[in-house]
Amino acid sequence: MSLVKPNRPRFTDVEGLAAMVGRGESVGVGGHHFARLPIALLRAIARSGVKDLRYICWAGGLPLELLLEAHAVAEIDLCFSSLDIFGLPPKFRAAAESGAIPVRDWTALAMIQALRAAQQNLPSMSFQLPQGSDMLARVPGASARPDPIAGAENGFIPPLRLDTFVVHAQRADESGNVQIIGPRALDFAMAGAARQVLVTVEEIVPVGTLRQDGRQSVLTRNQVSAIALAPGGAYPASCLPFYVTDYQRLWEAFADRETSLADNLRPPSEGVPKPLQSAAKVRAAAVLAMPALAHAEKKASVDEIIAARIAAELDNESFASAGAVSPLANVAYRLAKATHAPDMIIATMSCGHLDIAPSPMVLSLIESLDCETAVAHAGGDDTYSTYYQAGAVTHEIVGAAQVDRRGRVNTIALRKPSGGLIRLPGQGGMADVANMHRDYLLYIPRHSIQSLVNEVEIVSSARGLLTPAERAPMGYRTGRALVFTDLCVFRLDQTSRELIVVETMPSVTQQQIRDATGFAVSFDPDCREVPLPSDDTLATLRTRIDPLGLRRLEFVSAKERGALIAEILEADRAMVERCIAAQTALVES
Repeated sequence: MSLVKPNRPRFTDVEGLAAMVGRGESVGVGGHHFARLPIALLRAIARSGVKDLRYICWAGGLPLELLLEAHAVAEIDLCFSSLDIFGLPPKFRAAAESGAIPVRDWTALAMIQALRAAQQNLPSMSFQLPQGSDMLARVPGASARPDPIAGAENGFIPPLRLDTFVVHAQRADESGNVQIIGPRALDFAMAGAARQVLVTVEEIVPVGTLRQDGRQSVLTRNQVSAIALAPGGAYPASCLPFYVTDYQRLWEAFADRETSLADNLRPPSEGVPKPLQSAAKVRAAAVLAMPALAHAEKKASVDEIIAARIAAELDNESFASAGAVSPLANVAYRLAKATHAPDMIIATMSCGHLDIAPSPMVLSLIESLDCETAVAHAGGDDTYSTYYQAGAVTHEIVGAAQVDRRGRVNTIALRKPSGGLIRLPGQGGMADVANMHRDYLLYIPRHSIQSLVNEVEIVSSARGLLTPAERAPMGYRTGRALVFTDLCVFRLDQTSRELIVVETMPSVTQQQIRDATGFAVSFDPDCREVPLPSDDTLATLRTRIDPLGLRRLEFVSAKERGALIAEILEADRAMVERCIAAQTALVES
């Protein structure tokens, strides 16, 4: 099929866009995490009654939950699915665990290259193999074969074409050019691979207006099929600079079992709540100028010890990327940059915000502050070709559900003792970056015989290229391969290719570690105790970097998580009010 669009997109309403999505189509969704999701359009598609869609996207999350609720999806292709701090998506889990809907797990790079092959009318596209993992066999159509020129074994993937790509953006001009501000995820790659591109926007502005803006990305009018004006069209997700994410509304919607998710996500009749609009206008200067919150003196908790210990791995030459859902990694990176590594580069929103300042992690403001302070904004496809595949990133600290004695990870599914599967979020880009990045750092917040096993059932990612001799021919640097837990730090030994304990957490005995591990544990002869963070480091962590204690979400049980989220949301509201007041005072002065 031809992917060429007319020079002038049509203008319609949201229902008109939804009517353009047909039964059995392959549909891609734009935006990322809780940012710029086309919620209004997805709700309209769900209401339309369309069926048998093939959902294709890097992430499932909230968009997929809406379509699954409407019984609109027959097939799922993704890399990862999560509701961020709110945990695993229940409808996705139910569909995957029951086998009612086929779920195909992709590596991020394979999906990007498949979209590029479609965009460029190529029969296939090559990609670096996810060495050490099982993912090649899981990606639809992927194969390994000798490169026709170099002869080395490489991955190849056929085109991934979309019938429809739906996306929410900030603005369009009257001729149909569409402006995207901030990280653009895989939006450009998916738009290029789609037969039709359907866009909702916050504003429609006169021709020429978009040329007046600075940092932005533009889908030109001949890349767009149809546009609808939809103010608040991403709500309760964010659309900067108009409004931030409404985490309270999301929390209530996910907790409500009586009302449909689609109804729960309907915007208020008066539009996006004013506090969310005001919060989007808060600038980093106002937040950083605020007095630090006072914290009672207390001993360092295990989450603080691990955050400080991970931060110690970073220095001025580090380029650290924060993945999809990782408060601990974000805290550690910012702590390092704020204390001992001011020249390091931090990239957040899956590398969409490049070289951010270490702003405080205020839940509702993280995205807007990073968007403002970032030196540049990028898309996931750019991130891979420019940084990941080039081996430029030093660290991406990733949480893992299960790790085995060889440092191999399973984040796809666990088998229940009683039979059946427990679906996990997926590997996102872990299968790729486990080899590409210089250092391979994992964390398991709760060390147990269930999380540290002799052998994982599914190898979703692994450091298949471990030694300098294996990595140098690929252009990859060799760094450290470590696993952090609440009991110890493991190193993946290059000789035995197995984990050995090199550090123990304060007051933890070697026997405790043995008892809590599902394989025979070896200890390095020079094994030492993890040092406690200094008073200055703790003060910076608690008052400047993570005043809400978001890192704690990684360390609590499922039963404790709800109460902690409620506590964080309450503190977040109070903090945002302070920030809005500080911004108002700054403007008035």
